[in-house]
Amino acid sequence: MPSVLPDGGPVPATGELPPQSLATLGDRPFGFYVHVPFCVTRCGYCDFNTYTAAELGPGASHRDYADTAIAEIRLARRVLGPAAPRAETVFFGGGTPTLLPAADLVRILHAIETEFGLAPGAEVTTEANPESVGPRSLAELRAGGFTRVSFGMQSAREHVLAVLDRKHTPGRAATAVQEAKAAGFQHVNLDLIYSTPGESDDDWRASLEAAIEAAPDHVSAYSLIVEEGTRLAARVRRGELPMPEDDVAADRYLIADELLAKAGFRWYEVSNWATSEAARCRHNLLYWTGGDWWGVGPGAHGHVGGTRWWNVKHPAAYASRLAAGTSPAHAREVLTPADQVVEKIMLELRLDTGYPLDAFEPRVRPAVARALADGLLDTAAFKAGQAVLTLRGRLLADALIRDLT
Repeated sequence: MPSVLPDGGPVPATGELPPQSLATLGDRPFGFYVHVPFCVTRCGYCDFNTYTAAELGPGASHRDYADTAIAEIRLARRVLGPAAPRAETVFFGGGTPTLLPAADLVRILHAIETEFGLAPGAEVTTEANPESVGPRSLAELRAGGFTRVSFGMQSAREHVLAVLDRKHTPGRAATAVQEAKAAGFQHVNLDLIYSTPGESDDDWRASLEAAIEAAPDHVSAYSLIVEEGTRLAARVRRGELPMPEDDVAADRYLIADELLAKAGFRWYEVSNWATSEAARCRHNLLYWTGGDWWGVGPGAHGHVGGTRWWNVKHPAAYASRLAAGTSPAHAREVLTPADQVVEKIMLELRLDTGYPLDAFEPRVRPAVARALADGLLDTAAFKAGQAVLTLRGRLLADALIRDLT
């Protein structure tokens, strides 16, 4: 959850949604995102809406957070009404969700199950820092209904972790994967970051090889972004660290795709690889394919039927609104049909399934043809009626998507 909230229109104190948005509820997959905004320390690159104990201030606490989140889940039940479908996916993100006791995370999950129900085979994920869990807490989460865990590994090199202000030791993530498997988790993800200042190609290869050796069934790899207002941005501005270079990031992406493919991982979204279709993150696919979800927590975003809203940023303000029986939503926007088309292209074109050629507006079809001629779109998929990125297209995805929208 980004720390800076966008502008938007007002939200009723009840949190009610426009009738046209509720009218289509159930036409698409439905899920929950639960934001847990707590961290032990703030990583130097992080721009998410998170708080250390020193930053939290009065009016919010780890101890009360589960009850506050459950109050929003009950509000969601009132807003969405009897037509709301069961949740197909639930994703706990942060921050560090596993700073809360496992029992609190399970209580929040059970509140979603009580109020909405979970679809058969629902995917339930929590993010975790490798040092924030152990065999006992992982076993408790698995027994409580969690089916997937995502560890923030970032790198296997100590000096790279130091630049990122990550506190775990290089081998801890691999150990955590084994602990998760022993607890009964079949689906485990490792998050990696590449092009950190001071990282070499060999460092990046070592991180990938360590991740592959740990044997998760999913790997996410993201290029480091220097966000304004972060400690990392200040260090770059002072000249202590170099700004990551686009060409270096592209080379690292190619290394990642090569090594992961050799190890049996297949890309299914520009930054995500899985060993099988079952290993793909269904919650993120819900986002990328235009599903509906309710975002619980400070700064969390939700989306139902073309209406997007986001909650107040600070945990104390969030808790105060719910204690008063009012919606914690800060603002919202109702997407126009044109907005929804642009978003659909932006999201679906990043997937290995691509975007239907006949859905492109006539004005952008020359750009589609140029993308094919430039080797950015797969020829076989094009003949089958889909715009699917090639490897080169994935490297230039952001620029290409701008051309096609």
